[in-house]
Amino acid sequence: MSLETSTGSVAALREAILQKLTYAVGKDARAARIHDWYMATALAVRDRIVDRWMTTTRRVYASGDRRIYYLSLEFLIGRLLIDNLSNLGLLEETRTALAGLGIGLDEVVECEPDAALGNGGLGRLAACFVESMATLDIAGFGYGIRYDHGLFRQQIRDGRQIELPEDWLSFGNPWEFERPEVAYRIGFGGTVEAPEGPAAAARWTPARTVVAVAYDTPIVGWRGRSVNTLRLWSARAAEAMRLDVFNRGEHLDAFAEQLAAQAISRVLYPDDSTPRGLELRLQQEYFFTSASLQDLLRRHLSQFGELRSLPEKVAIQLNDTHPALAVPELVRLLVDEHGFAFDEAFDLTRATVRYTNHTLLPEALESWPLALFGRLLPRHLQIVFEINARHLAAVRARPDGTDDLVRAVSLIDERDGKRVRMGHLAYVGSAVVNGVSRLHGRLVRESLFAELDRVLPGRITHVTNGVTLRRWVEQCNPDLAALLTEALGPGWQADGARFERLRPLAEDTAFRDRLARARRAAKLRLCRWVARELGVTLDPDALFDVQVKRIHEYKRQLLNVLETVALWQAIRADPAGDWPRRVKIFAGKAAASYHRAKLIIQLICDVAEAIREDPLVDGRLEVVFLPNYNVSLAELVMPAADLSEQISTAGMEASGTGNMKLALNGALTIGTLDGATVEMAERIGPEHLFLFGLTAEEVAARRARGLDMAQEIAETKHLAGALEVIGRGSVSPGEPERYRPIVEALRHHDWFLVCPDFAAYWEAQRAVERLWREPAAWWRKAVFSIAGCGWFSVDRAIEEYRERVWTVPAWWRRAGASARSGG
Repeated sequence: MSLETSTGSVAALREAILQKLTYAVGKDARAARIHDWYMATALAVRDRIVDRWMTTTRRVYASGDRRIYYLSLEFLIGRLLIDNLSNLGLLEETRTALAGLGIGLDEVVECEPDAALGNGGLGRLAACFVESMATLDIAGFGYGIRYDHGLFRQQIRDGRQIELPEDWLSFGNPWEFERPEVAYRIGFGGTVEAPEGPAAAARWTPARTVVAVAYDTPIVGWRGRSVNTLRLWSARAAEAMRLDVFNRGEHLDAFAEQLAAQAISRVLYPDDSTPRGLELRLQQEYFFTSASLQDLLRRHLSQFGELRSLPEKVAIQLNDTHPALAVPELVRLLVDEHGFAFDEAFDLTRATVRYTNHTLLPEALESWPLALFGRLLPRHLQIVFEINARHLAAVRARPDGTDDLVRAVSLIDERDGKRVRMGHLAYVGSAVVNGVSRLHGRLVRESLFAELDRVLPGRITHVTNGVTLRRWVEQCNPDLAALLTEALGPGWQADGARFERLRPLAEDTAFRDRLARARRAAKLRLCRWVARELGVTLDPDALFDVQVKRIHEYKRQLLNVLETVALWQAIRADPAGDWPRRVKIFAGKAAASYHRAKLIIQLICDVAEAIREDPLVDGRLEVVFLPNYNVSLAELVMPAADLSEQISTAGMEASGTGNMKLALNGALTIGTLDGATVEMAERIGPEHLFLFGLTAEEVAARRARGLDMAQEIAETKHLAGALEVIGRGSVSPGEPERYRPIVEALRHHDWFLVCPDFAAYWEAQRAVERLWREPAAWWRKAVFSIAGCGWFSVDRAIEEYRERVWTVPAWWRRAGASARSGG
């Protein structure tokens, strides 16, 4: 039931859109283009959000509710028009209002650019979290960076990834409010005067200062009950220009400071393979962390008048190590700006901060060269040293406090040039450290932070990720959503527990048939997109085999493409065989400096072209790489997938969320026991997934035996054949040696264990084909897939954060009670 359903509300909305078109966009309806209608519609909808936003803000201030501040370098929010209309219950009213003006809502929606402020699961999770906190009436507040260009726009030219600037702000952003009055000075470099030592209040005089200016976007919860804030920071120079320099005729130099400042918020994840790129990355992380902490302290002081209540009234959640500078920065602000003693400041900090770890990959667990860190943030390096000195003194006082243990838990890595370990810093400075799946939480405790858990036990937990049912089922798959509403009743969008009620419907032929029709409708939508964008015709009745995610060796797109080549060769060897028609769909971006990942993209594209040109294949196997994978494209792909590829090396995927989105839409999963797929198998039933491959423990054992795979390759016929085809240049005849580095790495240094898992993967894919030939059995499993995945709702995850991560630490409560009693 929508919030506003009367004919009058449609007329009022239509009039509001016309008013915005005229007075905000400045266009006459007869001359307006479709983008003008988008802006007018968004602004009219925004007006309906603002009242709820202000009501929520007033309620939070009045109640004194505990605030959750979510700091994330990424917020992959995607398009907001449909999201907001759906959560407000205004979708059909808006469609009707626009139709009355001769405008189609679908055309309007297509005008909205994706806010590409993230790279994948980490950023999309952050976006889901802020929306869920609003849905659950939690006083959540997101902090990040308002990137001018976000992540790059990916083009594929001759099979190669080309990075182009993303231009999501070209026509402005109707959802945001600029707050020029909310601005903070952020310093870099300079000198520190600490006459009483680094643990006492010091005077930091930065060599360079930039200004962080706030832009606020209201985030609407389900049915508009609460509206929270996403505050993104844009970087400006302290002075707009150097007029004296300009008047000397040095016109470009007059703007040098402004350009240098703006670079901080210009691009998400600048290439850090150069010293300047590395420095810019560190600047970005400190810039948004400092601005966010200054802002939340200001708010806390205005509401409560003091800062000692921070742990009772605030939880600061660090989304990975990117905001780990919050630990020394909060200590700095408390000591240098607010007069706290160092030990009390650090106690306040670690009682307030929480840290979510998202990776077991060493390169993603950040560390910074000590020289760079000290040059850019000299006061913070002093504070890190002070924290580390106290931390290591406690470790040395232990009976087992050996030099090896001290080296392992130190915040400073002394090997290969000294570096500041940001994961260690976040761990030591946080009350709770959480992994993002049960397996990941265990590996964080047993391997990644094993020594830290030994000396600072009890901090590590896990909260398995979740996704919003509202965007990833209701909005992107309307046919399935209608079917779920009939089966589960209204309100399932905020109640994932209901999905278990679908299990008996797996035996209902009519329900399975309607599910199959919903899938075909989604596949037709994707087919139309592929035909329009790529000029490739896909068969909607073929098996859509989907792997869409960031391109990385541990995610093993390479395993998938090797099996694709092996299948192609098998079809060529038996062209009269009964081969089910299959479409392999890949999508994802490779980091600009990750050359091996970019080569894998090129391999996929070359294989696609070779198969498409082979007359013996006769359309039974098709491969497509969808360029510029983003939220909007994911919303098109997820409902259309028949098979979900979750084939990472076991023990390397922290959780995953694409696995959940695909399964929620009824795709069957082929995968390893990695990340949240382990729990998905338990919830769905392992017999309904195609599980294969080494476990995390077996991966460790296999690596210990060595990484030369000559024997495995020789014993695996299909793998050997695929490597031979690729290695001799059959898919790259113009450059036969192009993929020799990939083939040689697999033969002699297969760190990601593609070769040992290939045979099991090949057999699992043949099991997929056998099941695909039995539609009733396939769709029965698809029902179980959907039923078992309601538990992976983001709302369940946020409730677990509220209960297990965001509570006031017991040691702080005891300390407070002792202080109050005079103990």
